[in-house]
Order: sequence, then structure tokens, then C-alpha cells
Amino acid sequence: MAKAEERFVKTYAQGVVNIMEIWVDRRTGVNYLFHANGNASGLTPLLDREGRPIITTVYGED
Repeated sequence: MAKAEERFVKTYAQGVVNIMEIWVDRRTGVNYLFHANGNASGLTPLLDREGRPIITTVYGED
């Protein structure tokens, strides 16, 4: 059985304990910021100056 295509791809990561990552939705191109520190974490869309979501194409998928 073929592996299902994963919807999100991690495009950036920094930190080990204080983690910051950027994830891109392969279907919509919307970028999300994920932050984790200890038992707390959060996810939010990245926005431009006008408050619109940042949209990018995942390399190799256009």
C-alpha cells in the first residue's frame, strides 16, 4: 500500500527546548508558525503587513 501524501511540510526549524518551526500546508500554501516550550505550544498562521496569510509554494511541488 502506498504511503499517503502528508498535507503539511516543515520548512524551517530552530531550537531544541524553545522550538520554533514554520509549516506549510501543501494544499493551500499557507504558512504557519509553531512554537513549543516545555508543556506549552501554539500554532498560528503567519501574516503579512496587511494581515493576509503568507502563501508560498513548497519547493518541488509547483
